[in-house]
Amino acid sequence: MSYEVKIDASPIYELLGSFMVYVTKKWVRDLDVGTAWIEQVDNKLSSEAKQAIDTAKDLPFHDYDVLYAWAFTRPGFDEIADFLAYLESSDDRSLHERIFHHLPFLTPEESIRIRRIYVPLLRAWDKEYFRQQEGDLRAIAFEDAEEKKMLLGKMDPDALVEYATAGLVVPPLQDLDTVVLFPSVHNRPINTYCFYSRMLLIQYPVDIPEEDEDAPPTILLRLTQAVADPQRLRLLRYFAGEPRSLSDMRRDLKQADEELMSDLMILRVAGLLRIHIGRYGKEKFSIRPEGTSDLQMFLESYVRI
Repeated sequence: MSYEVKIDASPIYELLGSFMVYVTKKWVRDLDVGTAWIEQVDNKLSSEAKQAIDTAKDLPFHDYDVLYAWAFTRPGFDEIADFLAYLESSDDRSLHERIFHHLPFLTPEESIRIRRIYVPLLRAWDKEYFRQQEGDLRAIAFEDAEEKKMLLGKMDPDALVEYATAGLVVPPLQDLDTVVLFPSVHNRPINTYCFYSRMLLIQYPVDIPEEDEDAPPTILLRLTQAVADPQRLRLLRYFAGEPRSLSDMRRDLKQADEELMSDLMILRVAGLLRIHIGRYGKEKFSIRPEGTSDLQMFLESYVRI
């Protein structure tokens, strides 16, 4: 039995994603915004806001699973002010019960802690950084989400997920009923995802429009960077057969973990690899033929062959 795909777009997701990247610094070297973005934001934030937001860097990463669950289960609004007011004014029990069936191991005490800590931090983030970005980002995300919604009845669920994410393969799983896709700009070009009870929430990246029509498009630069290294080309050849797990790679390639993970990330964000995902970190990788076709297409388009 397959799963149902839902498309959800809201600036609330972008608020949470940008806050998470800034606080945790996760993946920042692999994101288009890069480390320079961290410095730019540091210069925007007041010392009071920065000091307060910095306190979140030592908090558990799974706190964001709870925040995203509240975003998904929000009662019919998309405005950030409404979302934060909803979290702030709701009683502790109702907030916990709203997401308990998605996170059955979440205790009421943890729910209370997360709400009380993050609401004022997200308010500060929205006021001093995100609010100035929201308008343009909202338009980009909503436009892309509408395109994906039009495809809901035209593509099989697994094909739509792989198309939207440029390579995430989600097979039918016995305990998976729903896959929710939502677009994000700050996190481009990577995907992030979280398994809940019977639901998978996937953030997929949306590129911003190119400002300089004469400059090579970002996707072409990712592709050419990915194939410019002989070691990554050999890695692609290794994936040409059956899907491979990390344990397979460690056994066969004898490559240092840090170097291997870096190469995998570069190939993945270029759209050259599929990730076959499952619960409990059971991922496998395989080559994505569409990626090599994209390289030829974008190169020919740019050089005007």
